[in-house]
Amino acid sequence: MATYGGQRRVPGLRREELALLAGVSASYYSRLEQGQASNASPEVLDALARALRLDDAERRHLHELASGGRRRGARRRPVPERVSPVTRQLITVLGDVPMVVLGRRSDVLAWNTLGHALYAGHLDPDGPDTPQRRPNMARLVFLDAHTRDLYADWAAKAQGVVATLRMASGRHPDDPLLAALIGELTVKSPEFAAMWADHRVKAGGDAIYEMRHPLVGTMKVTQQTLRTADDQAVVVATTEPDSPSHSAMTLLVHSVVTGRASAQDPRRDAPTRK
Repeated sequence: MATYGGQRRVPGLRREELALLAGVSASYYSRLEQGQASNASPEVLDALARALRLDDAERRHLHELASGGRRRGARRRPVPERVSPVTRQLITVLGDVPMVVLGRRSDVLAWNTLGHALYAGHLDPDGPDTPQRRPNMARLVFLDAHTRDLYADWAAKAQGVVATLRMASGRHPDDPLLAALIGELTVKSPEFAAMWADHRVKAGGDAIYEMRHPLVGTMKVTQQTLRTADDQAVVVATTEPDSPSHSAMTLLVHSVVTGRASAQDPRRDAPTRK
């Protein structure tokens, strides 16, 4: 058996060692790295995942990258994403909980009134209704000062956004708009460029962030992500019951409801009689 001893310049496995652990030749693994071998079997991919000690999310990402290479063909113009009637029903049912629906590229496809108030009260609430005007959550996190200030640990939120985009790029390797978004953020944000080069992926799920809302102050918010059948993410924001954060969220709900009622009051702008 070949051994690869000697002093290492960098930590980690060498290409030959990884190929040996996965049971493939070094030349075949090299072609895999370079994207020149699109016929890797699921068994080979699983062997590589075990050798690299990948977690479940990283393993799925590896398989998605490989399958993307096999199905790659002529690019078609992307069709604007739409929210399904079932998801619209969910938004209506959970109207008293902040909710945002994100597309495959992190475009905001829909939000309820509370979701808009929590995440982007400084933006037009009707923005998601028009594909050309939709806010993009990744752009907001990296390029919008309001959103950056919203998170006490901005770096943790930013890393989550980058990891989610990396998973999306594995599922949709031929999406030109997704590639353009990643290129734009790489050019405009050195922080995004550094995090993108880190190659971490994320499966989604729940995350807890300390948010500093300009109207109600600091609160810890749990962001739960539900994945729909059409590869959209429904993000629901909740707080721990009977906590200061829950009180702050209740205050935000009250301010939104009060503001909406005031805007709909026909007497609001009526002239006073003398």
